[in-house]
Amino acid sequence: MVKSQEFLRTLMIDHAKNQYHMKKWSLPLRFGVAISGSLIAYFLVLSLFGWHTNPFFSLFNGVITAFGIYEAIKMYKLREGSDFSYSNGFRVGIIVGFVATLIFTIFFLFYATEIKPDFLSDLLTIFSNNYQVSVGLVAFVVAIMGFATTVVLTLSFMQLFKTSRNMPQKS
Repeated sequence: MVKSQEFLRTLMIDHAKNQYHMKKWSLPLRFGVAISGSLIAYFLVLSLFGWHTNPFFSLFNGVITAFGIYEAIKMYKLREGSDFSYSNGFRVGIIVGFVATLIFTIFFLFYATEIKPDFLSDLLTIFSNNYQVSVGLVAFVVAIMGFATTVVLTLSFMQLFKTSRNMPQKS
């Protein structure tokens, strides 16, 4: 009887730990997938018009990513209330952006190698043809740009969401 009670208690503790970890990761993963889906959809719409090789249109990727990271941190702060901390908000923003970047980079690799193999040569016609550039290098640059954008946006948005430690002024 005692062993079965201990076993049940252990199961309940493990279940509570799993729910905590699931709650901790579900919001950033959900927003990361949503951002990457939006980036992919935007890229495919641009490709319908033949504009996906123009680097100017990639500036809107930052707007999509910024909106998603901002909303994720905002929702996390609303959910946590007074337990919200700078480090946890920063963690949420970083995870959201990194998940979105990884998914989009995988899609980009798939698109450039399987869907439209001549995409890379079309993309690079804007630049000098003296460079030997592989699809791996371009995907690496896409990933680095996504990670850098994530860090900068998360740091910027956390300035809006952090709690102030300024002393109140006496009137």
